[in-house]
Amino acid sequence: MIQRLALIGLGLIGSSIAHAAKRGGLCDEIVGYARSAETRETALELGFIDRATATAAEAVEGADLVILCTPVGTIGTITAEIAASLKPGAILSDVGSVKASVIDQALPHLPKGVHLVPAHPVAGTEQSGPTSGFATLFDGKWCIITPVPGGSPEALKVVEDFWRGLGSNVETMTPEHHDRVLAVTSHIPHLIAYTICGTASDLETVTGSEVITYCAAGFRDFTRIAASDPTMWRDVFLHNREATLEVLGRLTEDLFAMQRAIRKGDGEMLFDQFTRTRAIRRSIIDAGQDTDAPNFGRNSAKPAED
Repeated sequence: MIQRLALIGLGLIGSSIAHAAKRGGLCDEIVGYARSAETRETALELGFIDRATATAAEAVEGADLVILCTPVGTIGTITAEIAASLKPGAILSDVGSVKASVIDQALPHLPKGVHLVPAHPVAGTEQSGPTSGFATLFDGKWCIITPVPGGSPEALKVVEDFWRGLGSNVETMTPEHHDRVLAVTSHIPHLIAYTICGTASDLETVTGSEVITYCAAGFRDFTRIAASDPTMWRDVFLHNREATLEVLGRLTEDLFAMQRAIRKGDGEMLFDQFTRTRAIRRSIIDAGQDTDAPNFGRNSAKPAED
């Protein structure tokens, strides 16, 4: 189905795609590009790509499927760089956590006959770099595909089948709906994590080392996702501004309501809220997205997944 796969970006997601594609025998050749020569050399040494190139344009030559595994803020620039080297009939996809912006950036640069099929694997860890990837990252996780209106059904099927071959469950939705959903499930939680860790850092000047020394499991979980790639998350918030601000406004209202309940000693309101929201955790387990094992179902021997 795919003779040559080109990966632009060889960090956690790019390397995991390559590992999983080799595991599943999904393509004949994997060509990789990363800006750093050291990253390219590491990828070749680890064996998850067959060939590395010095430019993104070289990497996509003759590729049937090209996947951009770079921060969403780079999509327009990279698409413009590789456009002339994409063969007719090639499929261009990505792994970005924002979809409407990706489409807006990429479409103006695509030559006729090249198909854009944006995708977002909802899986990851706080690790980055070519050594962080592993073949099972996408197993049982969701990949959301946001087809471009008027796009090729055949190209869409290729991308759907590819992600299923990597181990993912596949769902399609509009780019706008995707961005609103992910603002709730991923973007705002990361924003909260970055914020609470920043607050703790400020409090360190008051409490000495106690905040870090006596941190509980909840705070440790915040610090885990706050360790994620700052460039990637900067671009996520800048390119999903509208949906993020909408959800952040609602969150702010809810926080004010909780603040008022605490101030007034409204234990009934707090108990009802905690009981209602506790059920969300159970629904995540029931949906197969985590287990009820201790430590939030995470095995310390395996990287934790978002």
